[in-house]
Amino acid sequence: MLGKTGRVDFDELIARLDLTTKIRLLTGADMWSLPPVPEIGLDRLVMSDGPIGVRGEQWSSGDPSIALPSPTALAATWDLDLVRRAGRLLAQESGRKGVHVLLAPTLNLHRSPLGGRHFECFSEDPYLTGEVGAAYVEGVQEGGVATTPKHFVANDFETDRFTVDVRVDEKALREVYLAPFERVVRAGAWGVMTAYNSVNGTTMTENAELVNGVLKGEWGFDGFVVSDWTAVRSTEAAAMGGTDVAMPGPYGPWGEKLVTAVREGRVPEAVIDDRIRRILRLAARVGALHAPATQPTSAPQGESGRTGQAGAGGGEWADAGTGAVAGTGTDGEVIDGVALAREVAARAFTLLTNDGVLPLQGAPAIAVIGAAANEARVMGGGSAQVFPDRIISPLEGLAERTDVRYAIGTDPRVRLAAISSPSRALFLDEKGGVLAEHPLAGGEARWIGQLPPDVDGDRLKAVRLVTTYTPGLSGEHQLSVTGAGAFTVTVNGETVFDDTVEPPVGDPAAAFLSPPERRVSVPMTAGEPYEVTVTHPTGTFGGMTVVSFTLGHADPSPGEEALLAEAVRVAAECDVAVVVAGTTPEVESEGFDRTDLRLPGRQDELIRAVAAANPRTVVVVNTGSPVEMPWAEEVAAVLLTWFPGQEAGAALADVLFGDAEPGGRLPTTWPRRLQDAPVAGVTPVDGAVAYEEGVLIGYRAWQRSGKEPAFWFGHGLGYTTWSYDSIAAEGTSVTVAVTNTGDRPGREVVQLYVADGAERRLAGFDVVEAEPGQTVITTVFLPERAFQVWEDGWRTVAGEHTIEAARSVADPRLSVQVKI
Repeated sequence: MLGKTGRVDFDELIARLDLTTKIRLLTGADMWSLPPVPEIGLDRLVMSDGPIGVRGEQWSSGDPSIALPSPTALAATWDLDLVRRAGRLLAQESGRKGVHVLLAPTLNLHRSPLGGRHFECFSEDPYLTGEVGAAYVEGVQEGGVATTPKHFVANDFETDRFTVDVRVDEKALREVYLAPFERVVRAGAWGVMTAYNSVNGTTMTENAELVNGVLKGEWGFDGFVVSDWTAVRSTEAAAMGGTDVAMPGPYGPWGEKLVTAVREGRVPEAVIDDRIRRILRLAARVGALHAPATQPTSAPQGESGRTGQAGAGGGEWADAGTGAVAGTGTDGEVIDGVALAREVAARAFTLLTNDGVLPLQGAPAIAVIGAAANEARVMGGGSAQVFPDRIISPLEGLAERTDVRYAIGTDPRVRLAAISSPSRALFLDEKGGVLAEHPLAGGEARWIGQLPPDVDGDRLKAVRLVTTYTPGLSGEHQLSVTGAGAFTVTVNGETVFDDTVEPPVGDPAAAFLSPPERRVSVPMTAGEPYEVTVTHPTGTFGGMTVVSFTLGHADPSPGEEALLAEAVRVAAECDVAVVVAGTTPEVESEGFDRTDLRLPGRQDELIRAVAAANPRTVVVVNTGSPVEMPWAEEVAAVLLTWFPGQEAGAALADVLFGDAEPGGRLPTTWPRRLQDAPVAGVTPVDGAVAYEEGVLIGYRAWQRSGKEPAFWFGHGLGYTTWSYDSIAAEGTSVTVAVTNTGDRPGREVVQLYVADGAERRLAGFDVVEAEPGQTVITTVFLPERAFQVWEDGWRTVAGEHTIEAARSVADPRLSVQVKI
């Protein structure tokens, strides 16, 4: 209720709600939203997956989104201002799609190189993860959109993620796994998402010690805690464990069961009221709490001190008009998403080796080789997926700059790519009548939890995808259907497939994260149009919609040996060969971990054959996390592009031709071989994964092991050279002078480490720019936590500490003593 000062008193609003309404607010109204309560001025609160874009409520190409590079790429920029700009773009996209809460960023760590979802995380280092995560949170929330840093906590792998118990000691929890979450809470995050897994015997949605005790109590977190989807599996334990909102809904273990638990005194109503207060505070912050219908006063837009920590007592309020308008920056700036996606990609590209071939000079004839060169993999699979309205492939980007010749070389894909021709989705009733029709960019049909608004879910009985494909080659074409359930595929009215595909076992989400595929061979003639349809019986189940299938296609193939021979011929005939090699959706995605670090298929063989044919071979590594590169010393350059977002090819051309410098530095150590990795296990034993290595993960574990990785944390080359000239310290602020000693403008990431003998820990960093011959000075303020350890509480290690300025963790240049 609005008072005379224009402030909202949350306690007065809570007092107006009966118990049933309160409980209803704690569970999703559907897949993506919390229900409105008009009598207290509360709008519907809409959530959406991120982190590289804002998908909105429809998991469909019919509602396109800007697709930024992967979080590993964002972290590779080490550029916090750039990350904040990316966050403001995501707020802008959220506003365009009516989204109040972005389900991002992911703060879990690269503990093992086998983690299948590492592309969605930032780094192996908790400090870098926390700083990048805080910048992301600040950027999004400056635009009036909430974030939910996730997955709290120790969800650092995918195997058995719903049931696994992570066993980790208090020191490692505090210094490593909780540290990034603590940092984003101090940055003012408005939400946090709890994980599926257990920690030390208690599932995270019920983990009162960590959620109530540490997050809400010790850190003073005043935002809301939302479960990962379907992670709440109990009534009383989850209600008392600190999770505020159970998603999705409206079905689940709360509802009437929780109403009964409160009425019988097993769950205090004060616990429920605290959750409602947090939801109202969220609504005020994102502009979804207005004057009730009985109040004429204008609506509040956010909570006073929105980036600080409000108290938890009664009588809290939100000032009217203090929040930003959702979807714009605080200054009303409209961000060019395409331009920013291109800029972030180039800044993230990490040049691992270079014998001088890059940047390319003039207009060389380029052999562009690899399946990923033509069908770029620009994002990881799973809930991080969005649907951009365009994707610039490496082949397209380079063809705009110079003469190119393309050869696939080898095809490592396990599943066929979605057919590229524009399609239509027809929503059919029981008699085959069309309820609605929606355009699709290609052959992927997906609606998870939410149908298009003009589709009557009660009458829906099937979805039919229709496309017209005109082949460029004659011969036996491959068509596929990827999904679970019954499917009928026709070509020009003739049925070529009619069968039921059984869903995979294991992870409940696997049916749409990693569905099975069935293929058929169809003869086609070049230049002739073919109408292809896929019909899939479906409907709503328990009030939820799950439509997820793909029509795939592949041209006739002469066979792997012929493809490899063609690539070698093309490479030998060109000035430069650019091989784009990468992982596939079956290697890096949500829902499963990796079994090895090898490039799939025969890509290693392809690279070696091309390099033998052309010594000026550049390998573009299109992966979200580490792969083995046994050929790295045999090629002229290795450029890591991560999953580079929708402007992949344009950014690649910028970097290869020197219009932009590859600005990336590794946020994670890359092994030479999997067996060298000091921490690798992700497979539970008797339902548990023990983090026996304690705090020693990432480069700290490599330093202790004495083994040499392929490339150390922080490594990355540019197109110029740098000298490190001087270092000085005053208190805990460290000033470093560096000079661009090359003949091109450049960017350098000055990294500061606390050194203890041969071991170092990242303590600070800054990105600087300089013209040729220019000296720049940066001052970095080291955080108190850089000199603290956890021993039943944070203890500052007094005395002299060596601070090293370095180009990577293994390449220190200067040092200075700091006394604490």
